[in-house]
Amino acid sequence: MKRDSRALESALAELDRQHLSRRRWTVERLLDRTRPGEPDGAYVLVEGRRLADFCSNDYLGLARHPALAQALAESATRDGTGSGASHLVSGHAREHDLLEDELAAFTGRERALLFSTGYMANLAAICALAGRGERVLLDRLSHASLIDAALLSGARFARFAHADASAASRALQEHSDETALVATDGVFSMDGDLAPLPELARQAAAHGAWLVVDDAHGLGVIGRSGRGTLEHFGLGEAEVPVLVGTLGKAFGTFGAFVAGSRDLVEYLMQRARTYIYTTALPPAVAAATRKALALAQSETWRRERVHALTTRFRAAAAAAGIPLLPSDTPIQPVLLGDSERALEASAALREAGFWVTAIRPPTVPPGSARLRITLSAAHLEHQVDSLVEALAGALEKLPR
Repeated sequence: MKRDSRALESALAELDRQHLSRRRWTVERLLDRTRPGEPDGAYVLVEGRRLADFCSNDYLGLARHPALAQALAESATRDGTGSGASHLVSGHAREHDLLEDELAAFTGRERALLFSTGYMANLAAICALAGRGERVLLDRLSHASLIDAALLSGARFARFAHADASAASRALQEHSDETALVATDGVFSMDGDLAPLPELARQAAAHGAWLVVDDAHGLGVIGRSGRGTLEHFGLGEAEVPVLVGTLGKAFGTFGAFVAGSRDLVEYLMQRARTYIYTTALPPAVAAATRKALALAQSETWRRERVHALTTRFRAAAAAAGIPLLPSDTPIQPVLLGDSERALEASAALREAGFWVTAIRPPTVPPGSARLRITLSAAHLEHQVDSLVEALAGALEKLPR
């Protein structure tokens, strides 16, 4: 697009016409200090209105935990508020070392490498392991960061039908010599379903391709001990050599990591541009994350609670005739199709006291706009019941 204010104005008007324009709301967290560390209802203040937050990725309710704030404050007092440089210059601190070791132990890997965001971690893994003349294969509903990583790697990339291991197998067989890497989400962020990892792992290994799993929405939540989608399926490093995780969801802080073999992590440290050429995560954030990781493992009731609330929500929604996608994770999408309908339903829930944003293209495919409801260990049972009641009423009033 050339420099032309009229072109920008026209493009923005077209987004409005299609109900695809996005609004940035100012959201303030409301903490209940009378019960530190306990469920507080996950309330937020949105432009003066107190709402129950049902669209955050804070699945374990740790983002509000006072112990994390204390760990962050103590580290900031000791280490400062910023790292000051990239990891390979002077920004790598003792807290980073300790967190990487603990993340490696948590995921059952030899090493882990910290990144500032999940986006940067995915770019690092894919761009370092695939390049020109090679091919990257992605699930059709893979996160945008995986798609962008494939594009930026310079490799050719193709997508197979969502969660269809047979389609992935056919694509691998057609281009076996060229395919360097297969990548997928572990838990799909907009649908809440799981990737068919056992079969993908088998196919990738058979064709000598790396398998990269972005388990941003699985780690801390899925699996017997919360170690994610790989634990759920009983898979280890041999089957899934590259594991990407984020720290800003179930662990309630900020940042991301790649975990794998000693040589893989060393190679990424030497070659990944999004690691080498960016400022390191503040040590205080690493300290807070270490506390979150410890709490996620010791306070198992958090994981049990979020799954119990998910079951409660699905049962109540079924009884109320609310159509849900087949998801057993805390991500519960209500598919509405039309973007305008999704916006209207979101507004109705806001009026009823619930914060649930409308998800529209290009975040989801055209014709699949939805409400993305997420459950947290911070929620209260009566909130879940009231949400279902308000949602049923909002859907009933939508134009057919």
